Amino acid sequence: MKLGRTGRAKLLLLAAPLTACAVCFTSTEAFAAAGGAGTQPARHGVSEVHYNLGDEAFQPPESLGYVGGNELDGAVYYPADISSGTHPLIMVEHGFWDTCADADASTSLTAAQAALAKDEQSDDAADAAKQEAIIKADSDRLSAWPCAPGVRQIPSYLGYDYLGRDLASRGFVVVSIGANGINSTSPGQADTVYQERAALINAQLRMWRQLSSTGGGPLRGGFVDATSGLPSPVNFKNHVDLQNVGLIGHSMGGGGVMQEIADSSRHTWPKGVSIKAAFTLAPTATWDVDPITKTSFAVMWGTCDQVNTGEFFDWNKDDNSAPIGQYTVRGGVHDFYNEQWSPSSGQVSAHDDAVPGSKPGTCKSQFLGATAPQTDQKELSEQRQRRITKDYVSAYFADHLLGRTQYEPYLTGEKSFPGTGGAVSTQFDGGVN
Repeated sequence: MKLGRTGRAKLLLLAAPLTACAVCFTSTEAFAAAGGAGTQPARHGVSEVHYNLGDEAFQPPESLGYVGGNELDGAVYYPADISSGTHPLIMVEHGFWDTCADADASTSLTAAQAALAKDEQSDDAADAAKQEAIIKADSDRLSAWPCAPGVRQIPSYLGYDYLGRDLASRGFVVVSIGANGINSTSPGQADTVYQERAALINAQLRMWRQLSSTGGGPLRGGFVDATSGLPSPVNFKNHVDLQNVGLIGHSMGGGGVMQEIADSSRHTWPKGVSIKAAFTLAPTATWDVDPITKTSFAVMWGTCDQVNTGEFFDWNKDDNSAPIGQYTVRGGVHDFYNEQWSPSSGQVSAHDDAVPGSKPGTCKSQFLGATAPQTDQKELSEQRQRRITKDYVSAYFADHLLGRTQYEPYLTGEKSFPGTGGAVSTQFDGGVN
């Protein structure tokens, strides 16, 4: 982003009340309308492959003191014409969630939690202890890693399919990586969990740098077609730009991304890799809140999101040398950024985590910086929240990784994407020379 290079530019734009839009655009239409005629990059067909090198293939660096292995897997969304040109890489890391799709454990857990609530009202200490034991056992089954034989994993890394496909259609190679091993082992290791998440990103970037530069390494021959499951001959050699990398993180994955781009972590980036920008969705606060002053980043969070803890914009806005932004989505909730975590998926553990408002279709505000506490907000639907997310994420990386500066007025808050209905308020700091 070029805006603000000649001096610090700051904008604070407060959103109008959320209203129904007279004409609601699809994400593609909104993005096109923002760019104007003749400014859109050529749209690509999208292909998808997966890889999995093992559930515990990644072992933490001994220096971290973190205990527990993690999977090295990923879903790759890429332009079908990948052999034409070189494409920036965007890597996605999901957040903290259950790891195993054990439907029986989930049903038992729900029943035990309801029984415990009744026991606490009736002071039935004996049965309360019984229910607590059931809750612990069921929770352990849902958060195991690897999952028990016959139990599928909850593929949280597939929950950003809508972003991966949209970005790939615009010319990016997008890799969404799994972090279920970290989710299973992170309780009790809070002081190192974000360094561990950053180390996982580095391990994945290292493999992709080797694959792109030489055609070899652990990923060679490891791709399967996402639809058929058959081996894929896709060739990424010389077609993925590791000097032009973007990161996306959600929840604790957002915290991991922020740890990765912190000034104190830049020396850990793999040789030949340069991270240019990051976009995080409701990121949690990193353990040490390390300053991030040299890498551009954006934060998006919702007013009904109970997990908002990482105030990265406010922590860095006076010291940053790179442009940073914050987008507050009125009525947005935490789980809806991930399709696997959202109710419509039917996935084990999926739910709407917003605190219900006093009327149907509303949620209680949680983000004190956007509105008065505990007021009713009109809750966004899953589809609308994800459409808004796509608009901002696509514009952000088109600007930062492809140099398409026509989107800057929408990123700084000077203009609004069609169809947002006043749902988004923006803070922007252009940095200094």
